[in-house]
Amino acid sequence: MTSFSAVLRPTADRAAIGLSLLCAVHCLLLPIAVALSPTVAALGIDDESFHQWMIVGVLPISVFALYLGCVKHRNYRILSIGVAFLLVLGLTILLGHEALGETGEKAMTLLGALLISISHWRNYRACQQEPACACPDAVTNIPRATEP
Repeated sequence: MTSFSAVLRPTADRAAIGLSLLCAVHCLLLPIAVALSPTVAALGIDDESFHQWMIVGVLPISVFALYLGCVKHRNYRILSIGVAFLLVLGLTILLGHEALGETGEKAMTLLGALLISISHWRNYRACQQEPACACPDAVTNIPRATEP
């Protein structure tokens, strides 16, 4: 029987990856969408509050998933890298485009989101490869692809 955290941790990793990538897509595609459609501009999702709400969503889910993964596979490097880039995202939100400039803010946000996603992917894979892990893939004995 799988424990609650064994089911919740991989789901939290997936959610954090999705939210981080949503943030990256928002940063990359929103300026184009606003230029092409005045309706998108009227929605107000191009302001700073969107980034603040995203970090409010990403931060607790990421910390939770990375911590539970670290408890399972004991790879503190994954936890450290994930937390470091969560701090990069938080710092980016605090400094904003006033201190970093529009390009600097987007670059730091994209870098942070990408690297947090990579940390969660590595966390997910490390847990799957842990023999004692009760992750859904380990329970069902689904063959896993090896990492490159």
